[in-house]
Amino acid sequence: MKWVTLISFIFLFNSATSRNLQRVAREADHKSEIAHRYNDLKEETFKAVTMITFAQYLQRCSYDGLSKLVKDVVDLAQKCVANEDAPECTKSLPTIFLDEICQVEKLRDSYGAMADCCSKTDPDRNECFLSFKVPQPDFVQPYQRPASDVICQQYSDDRVALLGHFIYTVARRNPFLYAPTILSLAADYEHALQSCCKESDIGTCLDEKAAVIKERAKKISLQQQYSCGILNKFGERTFKAKKLALLSQKYPKAPFSEITKILQDIKGTYKECCEGDMVECMDDRAELMAYMCSKQDVFSSKIKHCCEKPVVERSQCIIEADFDDKPEDLPSLVEKYINDKEVCKSFEAGHDAFLSEFVYEYSRRHPEFSTQLILRITKGYETLLEKCCKTDNPADCYGNAVEELNNHIKETQDVVKTNCDLLNTHGEQDFLKALLIRYTKKMPQVSTETLLEIGKKMTAVGTKCCQLPEDKRLPCSEGYLSIVIQDMCRRQETTPINDNVSHCCSDSYAYRRPCFTAMGVDTKYVPPPFDPEMFNFDEKLCTAAPAEQEIGQMKLLVNLIKRKPQMTEEQIKTIADGFTAMVEKCCKQTNIETCFGEEGANLIVQSRATLGIG
Repeated sequence: MKWVTLISFIFLFNSATSRNLQRVAREADHKSEIAHRYNDLKEETFKAVTMITFAQYLQRCSYDGLSKLVKDVVDLAQKCVANEDAPECTKSLPTIFLDEICQVEKLRDSYGAMADCCSKTDPDRNECFLSFKVPQPDFVQPYQRPASDVICQQYSDDRVALLGHFIYTVARRNPFLYAPTILSLAADYEHALQSCCKESDIGTCLDEKAAVIKERAKKISLQQQYSCGILNKFGERTFKAKKLALLSQKYPKAPFSEITKILQDIKGTYKECCEGDMVECMDDRAELMAYMCSKQDVFSSKIKHCCEKPVVERSQCIIEADFDDKPEDLPSLVEKYINDKEVCKSFEAGHDAFLSEFVYEYSRRHPEFSTQLILRITKGYETLLEKCCKTDNPADCYGNAVEELNNHIKETQDVVKTNCDLLNTHGEQDFLKALLIRYTKKMPQVSTETLLEIGKKMTAVGTKCCQLPEDKRLPCSEGYLSIVIQDMCRRQETTPINDNVSHCCSDSYAYRRPCFTAMGVDTKYVPPPFDPEMFNFDEKLCTAAPAEQEIGQMKLLVNLIKRKPQMTEEQIKTIADGFTAMVEKCCKQTNIETCFGEEGANLIVQSRATLGIG
């Protein structure tokens, strides 16, 4: 099977004109969705994205096995191009793909309960299949690059096969990664081959570039899964509000009408990608980027270099491009949104439209804020107007609006400052300890390993964001923390933690982070009986690397807090000091195990007395 190459991409997409952004495929002038998309993407691109789609649903299938399914769909597409009125040509693309999957012989033998999805009707059938996708599965090995002494020759002899297997493997390993991104990573891989095959040490060169590509893929995958999670959990209104804030920050010179125009199409492409509809996702995103590139002067001066790239690299480039410079001399918003006597009239006449314009105007003035903070400010303003516009004198009621909105800003700025000061003053290990203490008290039901994992992720966010300039810290920290929290909330759905966590995860997207920050000790938690076996002290405390010793101490700390979440900082310090003294004493002894046996028992007794645990 022929696979898409960079040259074919450049030819196919650079020769296309900018299309109408509305998803005309769903309108009456396109009888056949599959024919329309095939004509748009052309054969080779259509094949590549079809392979990605099948590889993400059927992660255990071989390359050759999936190639047969791809051929079936391509044959149908070509048939429908010739005759759009054929009965099977009127099906939606997701239905065509899932019908093909459900016809796979011995599907149950390889995929077990997933085969039951075939008995459902769409869209429930698709939701069922999506639930069986496994990110980074153990049964799929990471992409194995051919040996350095043969890879360049293989690339020269049959580059389409080499890139095809790369695309197939990346798709299987990353079942939620959008098709345009996978093709962009394939282009990065090809650029690496083109560059490194000219070097004397091909292997080292490729290792360095592969590490960058892998890290980029991981970052983008997390962001895309996060976006899909927000869209699925909180719906289109919240998703669009978040994207509106981000687009307004990124393209502050673009008029409101243009921002809202692309917003609807962005929502549509995300919905397609999140539902696994990669062919439409690829085509519609290409249309959107072509439109933006045709209006560079309207949107941003920062996307020019992106628009010069072939389409497989263009969309990710535009997504990752810097914010455009903020227009100078933007007027204060106080006059329009507080002092204007017609505020209530405008608010009541078109509630969502009025607030959307507020989000746009506020966001383009504040690139230094997180989108979550901007949504909290908007919610605060909305709540104030809902209250004040019912009074006899609204202007007096919302006269202190600026002060109230500033409270939202101060809360977020204080959280960032406090945590960055702690990290910069005491270092990563003490910062991690502080987080573990904080979050074990909030959700002691969570396993020690998971709490440690969450703590490490939050510490990584601090390390990344606290070194940035002041105007970048807040959007960086709250943006990445929101991804960590989303992962925590996703786990909460399948393995409930406690009522407090459930409330914070479900109540409000914009207030998720402040809700977790303000969360106190779980008062309904019933600690398990004190089990001395959980506290193993052995010679590893002396021989292990310093980092491992730190982890061991942190696990001890977490397990103690699980026995009494109300324990104070003073109690924690007393027990930690006792542990340190025990390790220092026993590691100097000739019979380390005996020492730990005796001193460990004493430490457990002292710790129980300190905590008042019988």
